[in-house]
Amino acid sequence: MKTKHLLLEAEKALISIFSGIDTQVKQNLKKVLIAFRNHRVGVQHFASVSGYGHDDLGRETLDKVFAQIMNAEAAAVRVQFVSGTHAIACALYGILRPGDELLAVAGAPYDTLEEVIGLRGKNQGSLKDFQIDYRQLELTEMGNIDWEALSTAVTSKTRLVLIQRSCGYSWRESLSIEDISRIVELVKKQNPDTVCFVDNCYGEFTQDLEPTAVGADLMAGSLIKNPGGTIITAGGYVAGKAELVEAAACRLTAPGIGSSGGATLNQNRLMFQGLFLAPQMVGEAVKGSHVIAYVFDQLGYPVNPLPLVPRRDIIQAVQLGSPEKLIAFCKAIQQHSPVDSFLEPIPDSMPGYESKLVMAGGTFVDGSTSEFSADGPLREPYIAFCQGGTHWTHIAIALEAAIEAIIQ
Repeated sequence: MKTKHLLLEAEKALISIFSGIDTQVKQNLKKVLIAFRNHRVGVQHFASVSGYGHDDLGRETLDKVFAQIMNAEAAAVRVQFVSGTHAIACALYGILRPGDELLAVAGAPYDTLEEVIGLRGKNQGSLKDFQIDYRQLELTEMGNIDWEALSTAVTSKTRLVLIQRSCGYSWRESLSIEDISRIVELVKKQNPDTVCFVDNCYGEFTQDLEPTAVGADLMAGSLIKNPGGTIITAGGYVAGKAELVEAAACRLTAPGIGSSGGATLNQNRLMFQGLFLAPQMVGEAVKGSHVIAYVFDQLGYPVNPLPLVPRRDIIQAVQLGSPEKLIAFCKAIQQHSPVDSFLEPIPDSMPGYESKLVMAGGTFVDGSTSEFSADGPLREPYIAFCQGGTHWTHIAIALEAAIEAIIQ
């Protein structure tokens, strides 16, 4: 079947799904507009301060707007977070103390958290170095949460449960809001004092609610992923219960400063505008993931999520089966990116990752995964993880070239 014909078939098959995504976008955008209106966002909030960042009206208002959208008591939205991993690490270090236990309930965590926890690497200041114990519940053979094991897994020592919403570099379903709600309920039944913390990367605005709306105590993510709307240049966030947000902020800055410090460096307007654009950008990325899943399924490649099923994040995985195909796929995506299209992705080591990675990321913001990009570790079964996209039509154009590259 010719590539163009297959893409046209995909577009026709996905019309009703695309309409449903537009409805989702409208619901999430309405939440954003209500929060902007409630907190009287105006041009005065786009101004910035320098130095210590004291009394930054824009930053303080953005925190309140973000918290309302996420249905959280408080939020700290900061350019000083280097990445989603940094925001997550600040939350973990802010809450956990020597002798506490960290329990991951969705199998192994994302690669970049392994050194934070102390599972590999030199353990230079890892949680393990601070005598914080770690345990994880493995997934079932079908790749799902082991609900039976979880129902008895929490002890009086379990200070924090780590819930990774997205599949990361694993071949499993990403968690739905309903899954997260059920996890929180089971954990709290066993120990009401255990903090339920969600790594929310890639999941924002893909459903009607966020984890903090269904009982999660705290969550964190990156601003160059979903909530940045493809235009925020750096940063991350934590949102949830006020005391826990402040504990994480104290790790980002210092005790006694917490969320009160941190100059926004003339980024306020971009952060407000990116948040406004975020529901639409997420919708476009989700549409693109449906196209990728449909087409590669038709070509006989295993895909996750499956075609035509509701999305829980913006990641679409395709099992390509060989390093040559993975590299060729990423090269084609890079060649059809708006930035650095002339560069050739080459597998290499990257800080925080165990395996070599091949990455296609011709994005306006370096490393942005709210813009269309693809990457994958050089290990079996050689999966391409696609994410982001400012408009699904760009994804379709790049996809046409990627298909031609791997079926030659």
